[in-house]
Amino acid sequence: MKRVNVSNLVPGMITAEDVYTYGNQLIIPKHTILNDKAITRLEFYSIMSIRVEDAPADLPTPAVSASGSSQEIPYSQWVQSSPEFKKFKQDYNESVNEFKNSLNDIVEKGSEINVDEVLHSTMDLFQTDGNTFSFFNMMQNMREYDDMTYAHSMNVALISNVLASWLHMPQEDIEMATLCGLFHDIGKLAIPDNIIKKPDKLTDQEYAIVKKHTIEGYNILKNKKIHDHIKNTALMHHERCDKGGYPLGIGADQIDKFAKIVSIADVYDAMTAARVYRGPLCPFSVIEIFEKEGLQKYETEYILCFLENVVLTYMNNRVRLSNGMEGDIVYINRQILSKPMVKCGDQFIDLSAEKDISIIEII
Repeated sequence: MKRVNVSNLVPGMITAEDVYTYGNQLIIPKHTILNDKAITRLEFYSIMSIRVEDAPADLPTPAVSASGSSQEIPYSQWVQSSPEFKKFKQDYNESVNEFKNSLNDIVEKGSEINVDEVLHSTMDLFQTDGNTFSFFNMMQNMREYDDMTYAHSMNVALISNVLASWLHMPQEDIEMATLCGLFHDIGKLAIPDNIIKKPDKLTDQEYAIVKKHTIEGYNILKNKKIHDHIKNTALMHHERCDKGGYPLGIGADQIDKFAKIVSIADVYDAMTAARVYRGPLCPFSVIEIFEKEGLQKYETEYILCFLENVVLTYMNNRVRLSNGMEGDIVYINRQILSKPMVKCGDQFIDLSAEKDISIIEII
């Protein structure tokens, strides 16, 4: 038996213990054979690591294409080959490198935070393309396995910016949401690499340290000349409105509003990131999990706004269904956002009425 970080789990592993949320709700029972959906549920509930049974030495590692399929197929080539995407990717990589240097200076040297400089660099990414719908298409094609804390924080900042815009917040609040996203995970940099990246079983003490990255982040920021919203978000981005989060276990009325925005962006980005055994998870799979398990955990106005608008970003996109058919999304079902209508040739498939068919890939 060993403890494995959730990001390193692969289908076929078997749980060696019952896995509970921080609110003591059973997620996955002991002796469960993990599949992709089960691993995604663990990510959704912000579980950082679990104990699994020792796997046989010859456990196969699935080969995946960039699309996450077991066969080599084209994946949104029209996006990846576009000048807009190439420019966005170049600007994104430059911004992440600049942000990495700034974040390390704050943690290692105790440097003050130049809010204007960091914000300006991040906001410039939206100059690449002003259409936020296209932004999500580009983000979906930027995924690479083993995202560092810096890239994840940049993604969360960008998604938080878009969500705040969708909520029609004033510009100053949109900028605040962006900053809160940038610094939400700074506490992870205070955790030694030999603990946070340890492949073997963590000691109880090491596991307790990993779980305290929210408190570590708050401690790094608490004496900085920045807004309290940024400090609160570092502390509260794993809190949930149903009191099932951590580290404080507080409810909706006590969670900072920007932490509520960042928590949605944080989970969405983590769940749509690539893993060792697959490419990026299809956004519709993530939306389905939110619909089934997350609506009570997040601020109702925020999560519904986010899901409705994310779905619209994929309107008219070509998708592959679980039955092997391919088609275009032609209608969004607002009652079940993860189940739109898809036109496959001359046939219209209403996924809300076809319970056994789902979207598995955007192509």
